[in-house]
Amino acid sequence: MEYIKRCAYLATFLIGGLLNAQDVDSIQVVLLDTISPQSLEDNLNADSPVQKTNLIIPAITAKDSTTKLIDLQTAYQYDSLWLAELKRSHDYFDEMYNQIVANDSIAEIELDLPTDTLKARLATLNAKTPFNIAYNKSLESVIKSFLSRKRGLMERMLTASQFYFPLFEQELDNYNVPLEMKYLAIVESALNPRARSRVGATGIWQFMYSTGKMYDLDVSSYVDERSDPIASTKAAAKYLAKLHNIFNDWDLALAAYNSGPGNVNKAIRRSGGYKNYWNIRRNLPRETAGYVPAFLATMYIFEYAEEHGLQKINAPRAYFETDTVHIKSLITFDQISNMVDISVEELKVLNPSYKLNIIPYVPGKDYALRLPLQHLGKFVNNEEQIYAFAKEAITTNEKPLPQLAENNERIRYKVRSGDYLGKIAARYGVGISQIKRWNGLASNNLRIGQRLTIYPRKPYTPAKTTAKITTTSTKTTTAVAGAKTHTVQSGDSLWTISRKYPGVSIENLREWNGISGNKIKPGTKLKLCNCSS
Repeated sequence: MEYIKRCAYLATFLIGGLLNAQDVDSIQVVLLDTISPQSLEDNLNADSPVQKTNLIIPAITAKDSTTKLIDLQTAYQYDSLWLAELKRSHDYFDEMYNQIVANDSIAEIELDLPTDTLKARLATLNAKTPFNIAYNKSLESVIKSFLSRKRGLMERMLTASQFYFPLFEQELDNYNVPLEMKYLAIVESALNPRARSRVGATGIWQFMYSTGKMYDLDVSSYVDERSDPIASTKAAAKYLAKLHNIFNDWDLALAAYNSGPGNVNKAIRRSGGYKNYWNIRRNLPRETAGYVPAFLATMYIFEYAEEHGLQKINAPRAYFETDTVHIKSLITFDQISNMVDISVEELKVLNPSYKLNIIPYVPGKDYALRLPLQHLGKFVNNEEQIYAFAKEAITTNEKPLPQLAENNERIRYKVRSGDYLGKIAARYGVGISQIKRWNGLASNNLRIGQRLTIYPRKPYTPAKTTAKITTTSTKTTTAVAGAKTHTVQSGDSLWTISRKYPGVSIENLREWNGISGNKIKPGTKLKLCNCSS
């Protein structure tokens, strides 16, 4: 233990700037022996101490300013295992989403969980939480499905949650939101900061673009703070508190978080005025109908994991020893990796809000880099050299970096003759479902003169008008090399087909194929060019 303490003191002094390179020029420290990651993973739960051998930290001198800081190397290897574990857990988002959507089709599952036992446990949970937890057959089916078919997923979540839950609990408590809401992040994203749904919801808490902007989450070509665990958790806590103020019920707040307050209000009306989630569930969208049961099932499994024999890898500590430094110049993950000897994969896990693995520099904004303490000290002590290296690398890079483009403004679009949702969505780089959600549209029907609120992902540039008469040399234009036709598949629409072939619009498809409306039949061959075949 004394050896570890001495290493920790030296690390603290170096990182805090209390010692300089000359001060430690001749210091030698005994460290825990470096052992393989596999050995650490095999022994995360072991009680026996790791064998100690003499390992000398290389002398750090002013002339050798990029020498690795390898103090507390064993602790950092634990952190590396953590990073790898979290990265593996990121693959479960689709599995969780499919489970929620398929909720109503869950069949009977044989499991050693007597109904009377489940009822008693649910009653205990109900007594100690602000949620309305009562036994019903549907909830029992979801719980049993999670315990059998999704057992591996739940065990992964038990492990990964040890890193995220302390952060969630702090922010939820700050806004007086029940701490049990931390389980919502598992249902939303399977704890994947870079998760992205089919309709564009992003991050651990699955914010749509417009909702994220409402809560000041920065979204640009480089940055998406919906993927930042800290910023997005603060926004989620604020949003949940607001929804509770509307409905005065945490179950309905959960339902509104998923489908929007408007859909919950409609469900209340259609149910005849009931305000209990289970009474209005049949009137909610399909996904929302499976959403609250999935949340309650997750809560149950976490509370009774030991009783069901669920296994997790116990973390030696709840979260990484990390800190942040504000960036003073544009820099890429590759450059940081080269200069401070940390892998790009680790940087991605610790800094998920940077979409292109590039941290921009914008005067007036504070973009931060999160690093393990062992690497942070090296970065801070060598900032000038690191930024000089980054600038030179960017200057000599043949491929220019993308320009920072922000979407801070919404627009009010007036529907004109010939407009339809697919056309407007393509014009501004957004999804049809997003336009419907932003404007509370129940169908795709529009009326001339109608005003739509849109949060554009790209500026609209009107297409240049071209003559309809084309020459022989220019009349055949295909978006994909060699592709002149598309065979309509089940589920295809003019919109989805146009998205598959860059440069081909819905109007092109109509003109080239003599289509006046939107209906197309599976098996039909559509021309992808102004050509004869």
